[in-house]
Amino acid sequence: MSPGDQPRDWDKELAQIDKLIAAGAGDAAASAPAGQRAGGPGGGPLARPPVGPSSVAGAGRRAILFTWFRVVLGVLLGAGLTQWPYAKNCGLPLFGYLGGVAALVAVALSGMASSWKSRSGFAHALSVGLLFWGSALAALEVLPRIGYAQQKAVWLCETRPAQPAQPPVRQPATPPSTPQAQDSF
Repeated sequence: MSPGDQPRDWDKELAQIDKLIAAGAGDAAASAPAGQRAGGPGGGPLARPPVGPSSVAGAGRRAILFTWFRVVLGVLLGAGLTQWPYAKNCGLPLFGYLGGVAALVAVALSGMASSWKSRSGFAHALSVGLLFWGSALAALEVLPRIGYAQQKAVWLCETRPAQPAQPPVRQPATPPSTPQAQDSF
């Protein structure tokens, strides 16, 4: 502290804050520009937007509805991917499946961001679970193909060139064997 500074009188400042709160200045402080002080120039603490139940109500029912829409969509997609009806060994079906897994991860990330903004804890926890589920589904298909797992798999199906059909080779008919006289030398 420099010699010219006066020590702060905390009792005086806290009394001023109590008066502002009692007068309802909290709402006026939230509408003031961020750099403006609540107690006037050189006065009290910086004005901050309110945090708490009133800000959750400000998020609106529509934001919460869309949050739950994203989360339920992710849950349905995650459950549907376990029942994938096509073979996903290689080729186009594999890439279609991995596209579905990528969509699940994208929906999970979107649900996480939306639930974080709307302060919906349960929806956020479900979205985190969906992200882990999508990552696990992707790992089951990708890791064997990059050589990490013991069981090897391929990305693309092997295509063999079509061989022209050749007529079967006919073997000459051999007469039934008969005992023949053996020549002796």
